[in-house]
Amino acid sequence: MSVQTFDQATTGYSLRQAYCMAQAAKLAYQSPAEVEAAAREWGFDRVRHHETTFRPPFPLEDTQGYTVAGDRMIITAFRGTEPKKIQDWLSDATTPPWPGPANRGFVHYGFGEALQSIYPQVRDAITEFRDADQTIWFTGHSLGGALASLAAMRLYFEDPGLLADGVYTFGQPRVCDATLAAAHDEAFRDRTHRFVNNNDVVPLMPPEPVFKHVSAVHHIDANGKVRDRTSPVGGLTDRAKGMTADPLAPASDGVRDHLMARYLEALEKNLD
Repeated sequence: MSVQTFDQATTGYSLRQAYCMAQAAKLAYQSPAEVEAAAREWGFDRVRHHETTFRPPFPLEDTQGYTVAGDRMIITAFRGTEPKKIQDWLSDATTPPWPGPANRGFVHYGFGEALQSIYPQVRDAITEFRDADQTIWFTGHSLGGALASLAAMRLYFEDPGLLADGVYTFGQPRVCDATLAAAHDEAFRDRTHRFVNNNDVVPLMPPEPVFKHVSAVHHIDANGKVRDRTSPVGGLTDRAKGMTADPLAPASDGVRDHLMARYLEALEKNLD
């Protein structure tokens, strides 16, 4: 199934909307020209590109994303990065925690710095484009999912009039401590949808108990079926299929299941 346009009147959760958001997350990896062409095809007439640099505990990194707007919907999507790169700069224990939005809890320093580098551009684009009370949506894969989740939280907690209608993330790492996760769950009930594909290793980073996921999760099992909840025993059994000694090895299920293409394949299958 190929998505030609978004249903800009949509509200709430659906697998079709998840598939559309996954398409938008994948598009964040493409060139500005490809983003603009897809935006027009999907029915969005305004586009703003975002690109900045930040410095985690390792060499300079760049943060990229885009915001598109139509008559009834605004979407901001963030680009992800490689699992090994995330592990490298999440593993540095010498950096202090980064204060959460509006001083609610904390986030990992790397995520905080990455978002800070790009957030002013994102907020300016949303407030400029939102001229007809359009719905607001965030999406991203991998690191992009972490930034999508945190950007939605920052937008709302710093300006309660701007509560995102939907946050869809794919292969997102843990982003925050228990305090911020609880604040998120209260504010974003039924608005955040975090997808985890079977053995994807990135959602296991950074480790618990310091860092927490927000509560909403949709698990894609080994057969590609989307399940809204997974029991601890059943989930562990399913995730064990295909696991290798090194989950970050390029050929491991931990990395293969993290690919954006795997998420799109599974979601498309669930639309049948």
